[in-house]
Amino acid sequence: MKEIRAYIQPHRLSHVTMALMEIPGFPGMTIIDCEGFGRERTEHIQDYKPFLPKKRLEIFAPDSLVDIIFETIMHVAHSGHHGDGKVYILDAIEGGRISTGERDADLG
Repeated sequence: MKEIRAYIQPHRLSHVTMALMEIPGFPGMTIIDCEGFGRERTEHIQDYKPFLPKKRLEIFAPDSLVDIIFETIMHVAHSGHHGDGKVYILDAIEGGRISTGERDADLG
């Protein structure tokens, strides 16, 4: 099981969500509002604040779905502009489903 963590532009969230929901067996995701900056920084003259709003997607998926989820996010979130975001794949050792007590290395 892996965690796919993506930081995308807020205006791309609905497009990314729709595309991910078309993937057979898509396990679902969590969305978090966040702010950040990367190599490209903006300067606000009045109140210097380099942070830009982003949406953080957290998806825990079985290894068999990781590539399609990753590629879907990379393709659909892309606008061609700086600040489109980033996508990471991290190892998730094990997960548990609270409602059933189920515990599995590939919970997804």
